Amino acid sequence: MGLLETIRHPQDLSRLTGDQLVRLAAEIRDFLITNVSRTGGHLGPNLGVVELTLGMHRVFDSPRDAIIFDTGHQSYVHKLLTGRQDFSTLRQQGGLSGYPSRAESEHDVVESSHASSSLSWADGISRARVIAGEGDRYTVVLVGDGALTGGMAWEAINNIAADKRRRVVIVVNDNGRSYAPTIGGVADYLASLRPTLDTVRTHRVYEGTLDWSKRRLQNGGALGRFTYKSLHATKKGIKDWWAPQGLFEDLGMKYVGPIDGHDMAAVEHALHQARNYEGPVIVHAITEKGYGYAPARADDADQFHAVGIIDPETGQPVGAAGPQSWTSVFADEIAAIADERKDIVGITGAMLIPVGLHKFAEKHPERVFDVGIAEQHALTSAAGMAFGGLHPVVALYSTFLGRGFDQLLMDVALHKAGVTVVLDRSGVTGPDGASHHGMWDMAMLQIVPGLHLAAPRDATRLREELREAVAIGDAPSVVRYSKGAVGAEVQAIDRLDDGVEVLARRPSGSSNNDVLIVSIGAMSELALDVSNRLGAQGISSTVIDPRWVLPVRQSVIKMAAEHRIVIVIEDGVRAGGVGSRIRQEMRAVGVDTALNEVGLPVEFLDHGTRSEVLERVGLTARKVAQDVVEQVLGTRVPVARPLPGHHSPVTGQLPTL
Repeated sequence: MGLLETIRHPQDLSRLTGDQLVRLAAEIRDFLITNVSRTGGHLGPNLGVVELTLGMHRVFDSPRDAIIFDTGHQSYVHKLLTGRQDFSTLRQQGGLSGYPSRAESEHDVVESSHASSSLSWADGISRARVIAGEGDRYTVVLVGDGALTGGMAWEAINNIAADKRRRVVIVVNDNGRSYAPTIGGVADYLASLRPTLDTVRTHRVYEGTLDWSKRRLQNGGALGRFTYKSLHATKKGIKDWWAPQGLFEDLGMKYVGPIDGHDMAAVEHALHQARNYEGPVIVHAITEKGYGYAPARADDADQFHAVGIIDPETGQPVGAAGPQSWTSVFADEIAAIADERKDIVGITGAMLIPVGLHKFAEKHPERVFDVGIAEQHALTSAAGMAFGGLHPVVALYSTFLGRGFDQLLMDVALHKAGVTVVLDRSGVTGPDGASHHGMWDMAMLQIVPGLHLAAPRDATRLREELREAVAIGDAPSVVRYSKGAVGAEVQAIDRLDDGVEVLARRPSGSSNNDVLIVSIGAMSELALDVSNRLGAQGISSTVIDPRWVLPVRQSVIKMAAEHRIVIVIEDGVRAGGVGSRIRQEMRAVGVDTALNEVGLPVEFLDHGTRSEVLERVGLTARKVAQDVVEQVLGTRVPVARPLPGHHSPVTGQLPTL
């Protein structure tokens, strides 16, 4: 039996010797490589935090002391040390989450995997502890250096540092990368600290002596105050020459480090120092992403930040390369557009490769800007660039749009700025779970005045609609698409004057207009399947793709008036979504055709594959078609308009078809 198998609770670590801890760290890395290579997941970040996680659980007492991960993708080691060693279903439906989960363990505190928020959690938890008379309980945060590029982190540090009573320990995991290499002023500042050493300053005797000397000298009249200022200035100058830390010191935070984050003894020593100080402390640890695994260390792009199923020996993907992804289609097209238009600039938030701006950056590095994990800043900066005559393309994961919504509304839309926002991983994304599903974007965007929203159904439409978006110079435009492989091309049989495309009329040439199916984005295959199933029941249908969801095209309203019922199929939340907006536009011009919104429930959806999640919530062709048949027959609300010459049915009655 290995050491890892004997660890069922963090307290089990206390009996291990230094040599055993080194062996345990090696076992954990072997476990991660073996298991994550089978399921896929965040491998590189977790290989880099083994010793830090062991140290935190050795020095602090979880769950009495709250341990928070920012972001949660570096919590795999924490899971192993808290009784979760079955990784066979990691990130699969019904299996272990890829992020902390309160449903899994009392040791998991923060489930959200959005970066830079952990320190605000720590501020709130530590305040609550003091008010409750439990000020001796610690709040410990493991935060990646990339998360410190987010403004929210510094807002929290500003508050934490102001109260010396609170026992908050911030462990900065400085591997020089968030996803790709961390850039910006914070990264440069941390780099300046790496060659330094510091150990004694957090000792209580040191602090007590300084406080005593300060009080005596400042109460000693003019000469004493002059002496204190002189000695303080001398001390600060010597300290900054030996171990520069001005930023943290000016904020009022004690600073320990930098330390070797892979040296178990050094990690424990630093964490004990931080614990003994009994106040807010920053522990700066230098680590290497992918540590201990040669294929990860050799990967310049992201050091195996997230992997699919791979060969554990070589790190190479297993199986044939998949079809082209949505992201790769965007990457090629935006690079081509940038070649043609010198005013196009790209903006990303620490996600250059994942959102597909890397090809643009390779060809025109002076026109692509990585602003760090700072979506608010990205959008307002984009508004400024638009004012200066540029056309910014801001590429984000859909789930992160909420973090910059105020800026999109008040800085971009209010000022009618020509800014294009590209939302990758929209709709149901799958194994990353609730905090990564891009299911909220279309509902949020409905309320932004003047905004243009496109939802391409395939690669051709993505290229086409992206070019249309960057041609809009007096309003924000948004192009949103799914995660993973682009489906087959779905050809239209007709394009109307306002750009709406007709995908099918079934049966062909039918004079009956029973059902209008409005397909949004990647739902076109499902919509066409529903149409086929309805045809088998003798129900005629027309399937259309608006291409541009906002503003609502008049042909959509006109066709709605010509059908007995409208079905809007979208992979966003139903509440306030596209269907709701079309219904409002219909009512505004007196069209009273029944409309059913078919989309996602307002729930946080657990992880699973995209198809599993869609089936779980009833977004399948079989379920949708069944509901539509009942609506046409009048046995389910909303009830379809009756055929000419028939009375409106009472729910439960079957009209003649």
